[in-house]
Amino acid sequence: MEVVRIVMLGMTGVLLGLFLKGTRPEYSVYLSLAAGVLIFFYMTDKLSYLFSSVMKIQDYLPLDVEYLSTLLKIIGITYIGQFSSGICKDAGYGSIGAQIEIFTKLYIMVLSMPVLLALMETIHGFLS
Repeated sequence: MEVVRIVMLGMTGVLLGLFLKGTRPEYSVYLSLAAGVLIFFYMTDKLSYLFSSVMKIQDYLPLDVEYLSTLLKIIGITYIGQFSSGICKDAGYGSIGAQIEIFTKLYIMVLSMPVLLALMETIHGFLS
């Protein structure tokens, strides 16, 4: 039911934004920003549950802390990048939003390189 609540909040923000776009376009941007921030703060509560679940997984499995912290960083970067890009696109700055998306994708690739290299070393060790 929480998903329905968030979807309704988002749809209400969109409908009010469309209504205001014809009369007061500047308020339309503020409204979409406010709806996005409300959804973002709601997600921070869910992220704390995600972090605690990942730490439980770490207790059960002998995984390197670096891999789990990399995974959590990637999740956070993805969410923040999409959120920022969406706000830029709503405000009419689509090119800046696209650049944010490209940067976050490249940064995720940079963060995942140590994990990929460790995987390649493991595969190389099995084949040798």
